[in-house]
Amino acid sequence: MNVVFFGSPVAALPSLRALLDAGHAVRLVVTQPDRPAGRGRRLASSAIKAFALERGIPVIEPVRIRTDEAAFEAVRRAAPDVNIVVAYGQIIPRAIHYFPRWHSLNVHFSLLPRYRGAAPVQWTVLNGDAETGVTVMELDDRMDEGDILAQERVAVEPRESAAALETRLAVLGADLLVLTLSRIDEAARIRQDDSQATLAPKIRKEDGRIDWTDPAAAIDRKVLALAGRPGVFSHIKGKRVNLLRGRPATRDEAPAAGGGMAVPGTILAVGKAGLAVACGGGTAYLVEELRPEGKGVMTAHAFSLGARLVPGDKLGI
Repeated sequence: MNVVFFGSPVAALPSLRALLDAGHAVRLVVTQPDRPAGRGRRLASSAIKAFALERGIPVIEPVRIRTDEAAFEAVRRAAPDVNIVVAYGQIIPRAIHYFPRWHSLNVHFSLLPRYRGAAPVQWTVLNGDAETGVTVMELDDRMDEGDILAQERVAVEPRESAAALETRLAVLGADLLVLTLSRIDEAARIRQDDSQATLAPKIRKEDGRIDWTDPAAAIDRKVLALAGRPGVFSHIKGKRVNLLRGRPATRDEAPAAGGGMAVPGTILAVGKAGLAVACGGGTAYLVEELRPEGKGVMTAHAFSLGARLVPGDKLGI
């Protein structure tokens, strides 16, 4: 088939590679414009753009595809049999997604209608779900509400991060996409049950703030879900600290937490294993790795030495 591929981040790469490996002709790639990234805020291309240019595939980067007539003309000239959309990042107008013979198919990283929206993997981890999956659906005029062509379920591994889960789902989705295209004429279209729908809205930066009154298990899920993007943070001695890695502390690591008397956010123990911090419900969380504001990644123990932290100091202030 002739394909126009819409995608931007690393998670879209397995699908683009799988299409090429299966012999489909990707005539055009549509991706997000270059954006500032890193400490230097230099312009950086999307992962999909970099890959497409390496393969000699034409690329366009509309700022707002819904109002970009030149983008629609580029799609029209590519003469796709189908559009494929994987984590593109913009809402595609009706004129584009209904233009090809087989319209536009989307690989979505959840079992729709659960987790419609921009951040299905992160919400899966935040909510502690035991199962998730991928869905190949046909785009329509509403967000993630189109007919389902195929789904595949997968278990969420214990304490699996959103980044690791997304990597697995990206590969699973790529395989399911190629299989679906191979039987596109026979694939049944299943309407979604709107009564079962849940939402996965975009995660805001402020959503990464740690509330130490939450139980350690909930804080652990937040770090697993959001440490990579947009970041998980707290404050100590008036300065912001990003939490990168940790886990619920054992009683041996935070014996004072057992009685539930410590104020949440209080450092209970400082050691080579990390910082044991009191949480809600008499639990404690062990911070193992972090990044202080304006500095590089370091172990919590190394940070504690430089910051001269002792039991009784508090996070969150």
